Amino acid sequence: MSIKLKTTAISAALLLGLISSPLMAEKDAGLDKDYRTFYTGGKIEYGKIGDSYNADLVVYLAGNQFMVIEKLITDFQKKNPSIKKIFVETIPPGQIFKKQILKQGKINGQKISKTPDVFASVNINHLRKLKSKKIMNEYIIYAHNKLELMVVKGNPKNIKGVRDLARDDLVQSHPNPLTEGIFKFYGSEMLKDLGLYQKVTAGKKCKSCWAIPGKTWFTSRHHRETPYRLENGQADVGIVWATEVSYAIASGRGVDRVTIPPPFNKESKVGYAIGKLIAGRNQKNADTYLAYLGTDDAQNIYASYDFIKATTDELTIKPLIPFKKK
Repeated sequence: MSIKLKTTAISAALLLGLISSPLMAEKDAGLDKDYRTFYTGGKIEYGKIGDSYNADLVVYLAGNQFMVIEKLITDFQKKNPSIKKIFVETIPPGQIFKKQILKQGKINGQKISKTPDVFASVNINHLRKLKSKKIMNEYIIYAHNKLELMVVKGNPKNIKGVRDLARDDLVQSHPNPLTEGIFKFYGSEMLKDLGLYQKVTAGKKCKSCWAIPGKTWFTSRHHRETPYRLENGQADVGIVWATEVSYAIASGRGVDRVTIPPPFNKESKVGYAIGKLIAGRNQKNADTYLAYLGTDDAQNIYASYDFIKATTDELTIKPLIPFKKK
């Protein structure tokens, strides 16, 4: 069955109630794995949202770091065994910023803390806006990344480069422009630079939806959903971070990569910014974590997943400048 026919069949089945809503795809894509509690000694539990209120350290991170976290936090706790319980969330930073820090949010029907100890985003303006609201004062840049295309293993559609996103025979799966920083700040800019934005998105901004019916799907969490959609015949290609392709291939997923050359891959602009919230419960532990990110061990862990290391200057804590609209 072709992807187009399969997409039509799935849409019809959804309308008829033959298969469940996007919640089924979310479960299958592993979205529940983005809430983890780590304990000294190596134990890890999933989905315990309430731990955001009582853990010894609460960390909200941009979702595309999900593959790094187990190795990173395990190493951090070995070096800091007194920090016995750590809650880590890895979802789109826009969702965290808008719906969890600035406004009380819920995950799986449960409230989640509005005051994590640290928050990170791929867009420093998120942190600058928190400074403007007197929620955060300082930050560091701790890693870099770049855009790539994720395609079906073997690249059966012979996608040669990013300009192929203009092709009419491709079904695409991209991060949504509402909460996913990769697309809101970088992917959309890349498409505009190439004159492809309208062709690919029809100018639509939504989440878990068809921007162009049967052609361009906007995900809820692309780092989970796009490889799932590619493997299950629901898409041919998606814009992702280079690190996500590397991890998927290393994990034996049914995907491959098509690189994007600079400046279109935005590697000169992408910086992961992180800071401590003023109202966080665990100030000392937050300081310890930020200091740890600047160590060789932490930087080497990120690099082992193809993140680009930060410089010594970037890892030095600096005051945030309040955000002002132009």
